[in-house]
Amino acid sequence: MPVFGLTGPNASGKGEVCSHLESRGFQVFSLSDIIREDLAARGLSPTREAMIDTGNALRRRHGPGILAERLLDRLSDRSVVDSVRSPAEVEVLRGVEGFKLVLVDAPVEVRFERSRVRGRIGDAGSLARFASLEDRENSSDPAGQQLAATAALADLRILNEGDLPDLRAQIDHVLGLQDNA
Repeated sequence: MPVFGLTGPNASGKGEVCSHLESRGFQVFSLSDIIREDLAARGLSPTREAMIDTGNALRRRHGPGILAERLLDRLSDRSVVDSVRSPAEVEVLRGVEGFKLVLVDAPVEVRFERSRVRGRIGDAGSLARFASLEDRENSSDPAGQQLAATAALADLRILNEGDLPDLRAQIDHVLGLQDNA
């Protein structure tokens, strides 16, 4: 069974993909958890801006693949790695046998509405602010988030613009899990 890495813009449905795969027996890890651990150790709140800034700082200090490197020893052959946000992280994860990068995407208006409804700390209150935060996730700086460049490396794609049953069916179909519950 392959190891799946998930990439995609904010509120595209990566968390729902993780939940579904977890229900199918996969162990879920998030590169964002590495950043949250760093923030918690420093007593800081995990706002979206703090997550972006801290991730960038860790990449500058330890190299652009550091978040994936810190996760490697936790992975098994039924693992999902959420929040892959740079080509260097993909390069590190490609060293894991059977690794496949999956892009989860949805139109920006759909993602903004999902973000608004879920109400996470640091999520934008307007579509304009949502878009400006998203621009910060598309850097050309190797120490920054490079979502567009990372998305271009995807082996598989899921367009999440429907409801949850549709998303779950797409996950199983795209990832070839229909008979592997």
